[in-house]
Amino acid sequence: MRTVNEEARRAKQIEIMEKCFDCYAENGLNAVGVKAISEACGCNVASLYQYFENLDDLIIQSTEYCMSKVEDDFMAKAPTDVEDLWRFIDEIPYWTAKKHGKKYRLMYQVYTHPKYREYGKKFFEGVNERYTEYAKSLEPKLGIPYQKLTPLIFILIRACVHYALFEDEFYLKSQIAVLKETLELFIEKYNPMKTTLGTTAYALNVNISASIRMKTQTDRLSEAASFNAH
Repeated sequence: MRTVNEEARRAKQIEIMEKCFDCYAENGLNAVGVKAISEACGCNVASLYQYFENLDDLIIQSTEYCMSKVEDDFMAKAPTDVEDLWRFIDEIPYWTAKKHGKKYRLMYQVYTHPKYREYGKKFFEGVNERYTEYAKSLEPKLGIPYQKLTPLIFILIRACVHYALFEDEFYLKSQIAVLKETLELFIEKYNPMKTTLGTTAYALNVNISASIRMKTQTDRLSEAASFNAH
């Protein structure tokens, strides 16, 4: 059980890690020195070393902690059922790029650096375990075995991260199209009652949206014609 002092120390560590990571994400790994980091964290350099062994330790710990929080954000947006699955797949790449794009770009700067590569390997071993558990949590909601869901989650994550890094629409759409087709086949195999329902609901939403847009356009044209007639 942690004491009050230990909890306060951990809270300060987390505050420093978050501010450090944000500073690096905004400016780049090689463009920021320890003095700038200490200023961003609201303390002096000596104070940083009360919580971390050195700058490398701060970078390693802040990357692991902050990217784990990004994963938590992603998992919190998980689909609740098959009908919600298509909404999730369509929205999550753009949400990832908007909210966490800079963080992903920094993560790859850190973990591809020769000095930190071994820590990157360890981090992604943890990612494998966490997303496997994530797939297990989705199995009862989607009716698809987690062994099938796990690699599909990695495909989606890779598509999201690639888009966050490069905003490559062609790559994103091609990956998402294959992912959706594969999911349809798995739903048909493992949860056939949901296939028609999910597809119908998704198509209905699309048709309703299209009808609303068409009605709005028609109303505008009618208003314009009426105005010109007068």
